[in-house]
Amino acid sequence: MQKSNIIAVSGGSCSGKTTMVKKLYSLLGEENCSVVFQDSYYLGLSSITNYDHLDAIDFSLMQDHLVKLKNGIAIDMPCYDFATHKRKSETIRLEPKPIILVDGILILASDLLRDSFDLKVFVECDEEVRRERRVTRDVAERGREYDETLHQFNTQVVPAHNEFVEPSKKYADYIAKQANHIDDICECVDMLQRHCDNIMSTA
Repeated sequence: MQKSNIIAVSGGSCSGKTTMVKKLYSLLGEENCSVVFQDSYYLGLSSITNYDHLDAIDFSLMQDHLVKLKNGIAIDMPCYDFATHKRKSETIRLEPKPIILVDGILILASDLLRDSFDLKVFVECDEEVRRERRVTRDVAERGREYDETLHQFNTQVVPAHNEFVEPSKKYADYIAKQANHIDDICECVDMLQRHCDNIMSTA
């Protein structure tokens, strides 16, 4: 039975953590690695008003899934549709792999999840950089209006970041400091790849 080593990659919205996770996944290969996205566990717009608040995430289900993966049990990860603000009926089957990467802004802030992580990484990034990235992403990928997205960032993302995300940095084992550029992200990816290679070589 394959048991998994679980690595949390957290940080502010659009800090570069997802870019980091995707790069690491491509280096490790799907035979060695799976990715769990916090975004897949949103409760849905009927239940939440702020996507960046702890109450927006089904952490109980996420914890159950991480415990199963750690113990060699496959899961059916939900799929969230940002166009309809609801979970889709289909799910994604994730098999336990040597490395499980968990991507999310709030994963280190959740008391339910932290004990599941074998390594906790926090990606720092300046607020101005994150704001520009988030507005660009939401307009291009999620069909939002520019003014709506900018207002959401300033009135919801920033307060939630200051209340939940930034304080959770204290739980990190490693901090990618001021990762405003791709070179900074790549440096952290290199470190994580060496860490994962060592895990797989000794498994």
